[in-house]
Parts: sequence; structure tokens; C-alpha cells
Amino acid sequence: MRFLVLPLITALLSAGCDRMITPRHAQQLKDAESKAAAGDFARAISLYESALEDRPGDAEVHYKLALLYDDKMNDPLNALHHFKRYLIIAPNGARANDVKSFVKRDEVALLTSLSGDALISRAEATRLRNENLSLRKDLDEARGRAHVATMEQSPAPGKTKEAAKQTYVVQRGDTLASISRKFYKTSTRWKQILDANRNVIDNPKKLAAGQRLVIPARMSSR
Repeated sequence: MRFLVLPLITALLSAGCDRMITPRHAQQLKDAESKAAAGDFARAISLYESALEDRPGDAEVHYKLALLYDDKMNDPLNALHHFKRYLIIAPNGARANDVKSFVKRDEVALLTSLSGDALISRAEATRLRNENLSLRKDLDEARGRAHVATMEQSPAPGKTKEAAKQTYVVQRGDTLASISRKFYKTSTRWKQILDANRNVIDNPKKLAAGQRLVIPARMSSR
């Protein structure tokens, strides 16, 4: 009888532990989302990473961490880590195709920034850069005009200017990197947006909610 009771107690304790972990995990995710919405990205990252200690196989948490590192912290190295963890955990997940594109872009951004070092060959950096530009062109053509707040038609007196300019009203928590991803599906074109709005952006690291920005329709040929 004693031999039967011990396994039963062990099973009940294990089940109890699972029930205790689940509310804690859920609360951490709720707090992380609240901090991210309030613009406290460093604290949000800390909470998400703490949540992963209980549930390291939570692909959605890895995805949210990757976006925070990519869009808010301009940290492609840590973003790549969590994007790749997502693909390992959920290779056929709902976000897998987007994540694969983000991985390719962040690898190019990271490797290109290091191409002057001995970490990769210049030929490899060039190949990855060209491959990224081709993918970017395909995605730009497919994305349409979603997320556009206003379209202002301009007379375009010369052939060197875009035929139309898009504008976007800054929302709370926006960064140049997150706006770049919203329009171009990549955070790497934030500088193009900055260059087009230097007359209205005082601090590139702190955008003002309600501010209207010009979004270049395509990359300059120069």
C-alpha cells in the first residue's frame, strides 16, 4: 500500500506545480505587454525573458522578444537569436514565413555592418546584400499601400522625385525602426525616414506622438 501512495503523492505534487507556474507565466506576459505599450522596452524584455525561464518552448514569447530587440532596441544580434529560436520551436508556425524574411534581413544588416572585419569575406557580404535587395524589392511591390495614413499627390516637376509622398502620424511607442518595418517590412530603412524628416525630428530616439512624418515611397537611387 505504501508503494502505491508514494507515486500518487509525487504525481499530485507535479500537477500542483504546473498549476502554480501557469498563472505566474501568464502574469509575466501581461506585465511585459503593459510595459511594452508604455514604452518601457527594457523592462518588457526583462519580463519576457523571465517568462521564458518557466516556458523556454514558448515560440510566441521568442517572437515578441525578437521584435522588441529589432524594432525598439536596434539590436539585430539578439533579435536573430529569438527569431531562430522561434523557427526551431515552430518551424511551421503561423509566423514562420515572416520570421524567415526577418532573419535574412537582420543577417544582412549585421553581417554588412561587420564586413570590414575578418568575420566574413567581402564577397559573402556582397552576395547577402544583393540577395536582400532583391527580396526587399519583391516585398515592397507586394505590400500595397497598407498602413498609409495619408497620400499627398505632388506635381513632381523633375523625374528625380517620387510621384507621390506618403505621410504617417506617429503613435505612442513608435520608433523610426518600427515605422520602417510598418512600411517596408524591415527595420533597416529607418535612416531614410530620418533623412526625409530632419526638419521636424529633433531627437531620432524619441518621437513625439501626433507628429506627422513624410514616408519616402521608395529608396533613393543614389
